[in-house]
Amino acid sequence: MRTVFRHITLGISAAILGIAGCATAVMAGFPEKPITILAYMKPGGAADIDSRKFAIIAERLTGAKFVVKNKTGAGGIIAMKYVLEQPADGYLLMATTKSQVYKLVTAKSDINVEDFNWLAMNQHDPEAIITNRAMKVNTWAQIVADAKAKGARGKRQIWVGPAAGGLDHVMAMKTWAAAGINPKHVKYIPFKGGKKAIIELLGGRGVVYVGNPRDTLGQPKLKVAALSRSSRLESFPDAPTFGELGVKNLDSEIMWRGFAIKAGIPEDVAKFWNDLFAKVSKDPEWVAHVKKSSIDPVYISGDDFLKVVKSDMEEVRIWAKKAGILK
Repeated sequence: MRTVFRHITLGISAAILGIAGCATAVMAGFPEKPITILAYMKPGGAADIDSRKFAIIAERLTGAKFVVKNKTGAGGIIAMKYVLEQPADGYLLMATTKSQVYKLVTAKSDINVEDFNWLAMNQHDPEAIITNRAMKVNTWAQIVADAKAKGARGKRQIWVGPAAGGLDHVMAMKTWAAAGINPKHVKYIPFKGGKKAIIELLGGRGVVYVGNPRDTLGQPKLKVAALSRSSRLESFPDAPTFGELGVKNLDSEIMWRGFAIKAGIPEDVAKFWNDLFAKVSKDPEWVAHVKKSSIDPVYISGDDFLKVVKSDMEEVRIWAKKAGILK
């Protein structure tokens, strides 16, 4: 009888331990292993820097381990394809930007943006018209007058920047249209990366560089001649907005940055990510990181983020056709 009772007791104990083990496993939840953040830029690029800062903050907030890896090529398309080839388990996060989405259109990629869960847009980086202080033409008024003068002589004013059909190229075309600059009097010359385009501007081989205020940091010869923002940036008090210069409808042109993940992740994993990005958006360390580069911190997620992505894709189709990049 004692033996039977002992077996029953052991059985009950084992069952209790089993239940406790299951409960512990459930409580452990996501994540149970390191999370990878994929940056489509080389080390030192904006997406890479932001990913590494996010990893530091996310580790502090969650106690989980985050690892940043770089996968470059095709303006971010290779990174997007890689993400879609992996399981939808929530362990591979992707840093993303407006330029990456533009590239999908100009490269005629078959990637479907609805195959991603657009977790968080957390930066608005205003577009800017940048000039070389050492050149005679360096203010907005001088840019407009010089373009007109060159056009009268049958020449064209040179604007430089990265990627034909990319965000900055579209910004150049929008600027010409809004300011009444004849597109036959100007020419946008794309380079492989913003750094090479800036070198052309510093060398006097271009009059205007289209980029963002952060591109002038550490470059005393560069100045922001016009800023796409409703008000001046605190760190660039001398940079006038397009509105101040009398150019309408150019006060909200931005390079957005954020993070996405493959769609189809489990609900508890989605909750983990949504909760984390909501916390990071308000975290003082993250806000300071963003503002340090004269960028506005924001938080747009889910369907609202996807709507922006689709709208941007439609916009670049229109302007790329005008530039002759798409038929």
